[in-house]
Amino acid sequence: MSRFSGKTVIITGSSNGIGRSAALIFAKDGAQVTITGRHAERLEETRQHLLKAGVPAGNINSVVADVTESSGQDQIINSTLAKFGKIDILVRVNNAGANLADGTSNTDQPVSLYEKTFKVNFQAVIELTQKTKEHLIKTKGEIVNVSSIVAGPQAHPGYPYYACAKAALDQYTRCTAIDLIQYGVRVNSVSPGVVATGFMNAMGLPDAASQKLYDFMGSKKECVPVGYCGRPEEIANVIVFLADRNLSSYIIGQSIVADGGSTLVMGMQAHDLMGILSQ
Repeated sequence: MSRFSGKTVIITGSSNGIGRSAALIFAKDGAQVTITGRHAERLEETRQHLLKAGVPAGNINSVVADVTESSGQDQIINSTLAKFGKIDILVRVNNAGANLADGTSNTDQPVSLYEKTFKVNFQAVIELTQKTKEHLIKTKGEIVNVSSIVAGPQAHPGYPYYACAKAALDQYTRCTAIDLIQYGVRVNSVSPGVVATGFMNAMGLPDAASQKLYDFMGSKKECVPVGYCGRPEEIANVIVFLADRNLSSYIIGQSIVADGGSTLVMGMQAHDLMGILSQ
């Protein structure tokens, strides 16, 4: 028997990137999955990926919905319960537009952008947690949030609202973990570094420019010491680990950093000091 056989998993933001990879891993390992996103065409691509991997059609619930809207949240939850009868695991992956861009940066970003950014990155998490809580308590389930290394402690002044929303998400993960573990529900999160997904496209960069940026960051040890930008499946594997109680049962309210070493690097450490002295 596969390790997630009989388990029902909701994966938001699963129309591409990390969410799509997580859906594929869960489904291949026996889970019934609800995949959801705003874009029908990309969501259908995810469904086809699962089918080509041998996942039975009956194990896939595809829902086109906006997770930032209450009606969209209800649609995701209600359709999951109607098809599978329960919810065991909630995986909250941000969609590709999570770092909303309007051409402003730093302290010039307007309050309207703050409101939109917090709605998608933080408020939607709160609402989904509240709406799925009773169902997860019944199954003694799992919640895995997807945060980011921009939460700190390093500053990210170019996009402060996104960084602040992720910092808030980290604290919310800790708070909800303590509240829900008394009912047998575990809450954790993963904090990715730079991952090559459609994230930059959603910020307005075309494919070629996005790839150029990823190639540059991956080649600079002061950006990503491991030497390349992360792949979606590498983050998805951490999500699945945190959702697997047999493997991670004693991890409560933590955020696992998966960043290729980015948060370990200080500017002066990024250069060979002995090499400089020998010049």
